[in-house]
Amino acid sequence: MNPGWLLCIAATGMVVGMFSAFRAPRLWLLTSLTGAIAALASAIWILKTGARWDWQSSVAIGGEALHLQLDALSAFFLALLAVLGGVGSLYQRGYWTDKTHPRSAPSGRAWWNAMLLNMGFVLLVANGLHFLIAWELFTVCAYFLITRERQHREVRQAGWLYLAASHAGTLCLFAFFAWLAARTGSWELGPMRDRTELAPLFWLALFGFGLKAGMFPLHIWLPSAHANAPSHVSAILSGVAIKMGIYGLVRFSSWMPVPDAAGWTVATLGVVSAVLGVAFALGQHDLKRLLAYHSVENIGIILIGLGFAMVATAHGNAAWGQLALAGGLLHVWNHGLFKALLFLGAGSVLHTTGTREMSRFGGLWRAMPWTASLFTLGAVAISGLPPLNGFVSEWLVFLGLFDAVSARGPAAWTAVPAAVLLGVTGALALACFVKVCGVVFLGLPRSKVAEQAHECGWTMRLPMLVLGAACVAIGLAPVLFWPAIASASSAWQPLWTDSAPPAPMQTLGAFHITIAALAMLAAIGLWLRVKRNGLSRAVTWDCGYAVPTPRMQYTAGSFAGIITGWFSWILKPKRHQHPVKENFPAHASYEEHTPETVLEHVVEPTGSVVMRISTAVRRLQHGRLQAYILYLLIGLAALALLALMGGAK
Repeated sequence: MNPGWLLCIAATGMVVGMFSAFRAPRLWLLTSLTGAIAALASAIWILKTGARWDWQSSVAIGGEALHLQLDALSAFFLALLAVLGGVGSLYQRGYWTDKTHPRSAPSGRAWWNAMLLNMGFVLLVANGLHFLIAWELFTVCAYFLITRERQHREVRQAGWLYLAASHAGTLCLFAFFAWLAARTGSWELGPMRDRTELAPLFWLALFGFGLKAGMFPLHIWLPSAHANAPSHVSAILSGVAIKMGIYGLVRFSSWMPVPDAAGWTVATLGVVSAVLGVAFALGQHDLKRLLAYHSVENIGIILIGLGFAMVATAHGNAAWGQLALAGGLLHVWNHGLFKALLFLGAGSVLHTTGTREMSRFGGLWRAMPWTASLFTLGAVAISGLPPLNGFVSEWLVFLGLFDAVSARGPAAWTAVPAAVLLGVTGALALACFVKVCGVVFLGLPRSKVAEQAHECGWTMRLPMLVLGAACVAIGLAPVLFWPAIASASSAWQPLWTDSAPPAPMQTLGAFHITIAALAMLAAIGLWLRVKRNGLSRAVTWDCGYAVPTPRMQYTAGSFAGIITGWFSWILKPKRHQHPVKENFPAHASYEEHTPETVLEHVVEPTGSVVMRISTAVRRLQHGRLQAYILYLLIGLAALALLALMGGAK
């Protein structure tokens, strides 16, 4: 099997799909799925064999010859792109149809393929200039996908914020690659660990790639973009697009030297992102915005693994570093799978109700059993509970941290608080998704839209089933996926060549299978008992009310009120209330809104100051020649003064 031909088929499928998206949606779906399957096959072949595909062409783009390569590290990310690109293509056929969106659906399919194609090139190119071109093209494609409903003001604002933040990151990456090319004399990329003078460039890469990854506090674009985009776009943004930032960090931290403080910085940013990401998620009432903040949390978990792997490399390539890196890399896959599942489930709810406000839902499990069951499966996975995939990757990170503590090296002092805070993050994530599943799917309907909800079609259900099956497969048989993780890890650090899975992982699969079997037996036993004895309903405790109403149920805000109070110092919630003032009040209400603290309290005030300074400076440009001569004389006088002061010294 030649991965070059498979990649050619994948690229051809995506290009043909772009041109057929407007007139032939069925052909678009067929070619897009063919391209995704071919890309997945090429990635699996590279991961299985450990080979490296390298191809150079005489075709020049921007004066540089096209150079593509696929190794285990890029194949690891390409596999995720292929899976989510394929299921997302199928999902949008039922979710974003030509009938409901006649103007935006055809162009949306074309932009979808263009984004997948350019993300693939980001993973394949081995030239800094071409990397920047593919990076910028995929950013622009994502903008047009986010703003599918640009007739709404909040969607346009989300799109512009995403574009502005992305271009700020691209400027840093342009400086990174330009400086790298100036120092090495070439735009070609590859291992250069011996060039220690390049180490300071890591900080430019950290800002540029970290902003795309959405790590705290560079996440300002992420909540609004994920919330306002169509749900299949939200799934690819969270599942793959932000992982392009992780890929950049992983790739260039393996090819280039890094400063001594790089590992500690990345690990610290990871801990902060994990804890504060889930804290902000708890304060959300918008279902998709809540899921978006969990992307910040899970990016933090990945960065913890990468950060401690960098620390281990700087201190003699300690074995616990490979475990931490393996956990971080596996979490790239796991987060992509269960977060895409959750966004597609949220899209199914949005498709039938027309709203993202959780406090308007309730009782959807009866009307949408498939969506509710699959969303709950994703919630269990993202909470890091056995026997699903989220537990496996977080457990590997924990193993790395515990081994770092046992080694009693310099990392032990930071591994202890990192492990504790990672555990706190998991507990808060569980509380958050208990809130989501309880408020959205259980209880009584809180509004007419919830009462009229119905299940989605099979074109939307099947992608969720595929993602759910992948979450179960990694959870029940993690050993089968270890060779791919080991190949990617050895591509990052060639000294870590041990392909044998750690001993505890060999028993983890059996443990998970046992848990799953017991759960299935308990469910079957409960079903048989209900079927035999019937199901009776009665009021258990109505607290004096004969007929409970939906208004007596917990809302999204009240459920998590105590926990969000712990983080009020950073969440800074805004409350709007009309308290009860008489015995028989006609109206009373209480609402709590959690703002984007970094954006509203840091970025916007700073931007306001910059704009005021810009406006003041602009007033100096009034076209009066006398004033310009005065400016020139003042400048010359200042230069003369500086020269005199320098001569005096």
